Amino acid sequence: MPSKIEQLALRDAPGGVIVPVKVVPGSSRDRVVGVLGGALKIATSAVAEKGRANEAVAGLLAGVLDVDSRTVELVAGAAAPRKEFFVAGLSGLAVTERLSRIG
Repeated sequence: MPSKIEQLALRDAPGGVIVPVKVVPGSSRDRVVGVLGGALKIATSAVAEKGRANEAVAGLLAGVLDVDSRTVELVAGAAAPRKEFFVAGLSGLAVTERLSRIG
């Protein structure tokens, strides 16, 4: 993970944290690319139709953050490349620490 993780525009919310994400669907593999414009850039091999890319990103985010996939929920941007995911049970600081460990 690039050292830009501190530039991620996380927002603490009641019961969890909002993680801004820039999704790149149809990539060759699923992975966290880095931080772009305050958002976590995630590439997924899933296509952007019928919510497939959103589901894949939620699952990847849950895996990277080491949380149950049921705690990750898309809350904004369902049909847009820029999205927001709510991660229950974590703070912005916890997300930053967990993302800093990968890569």
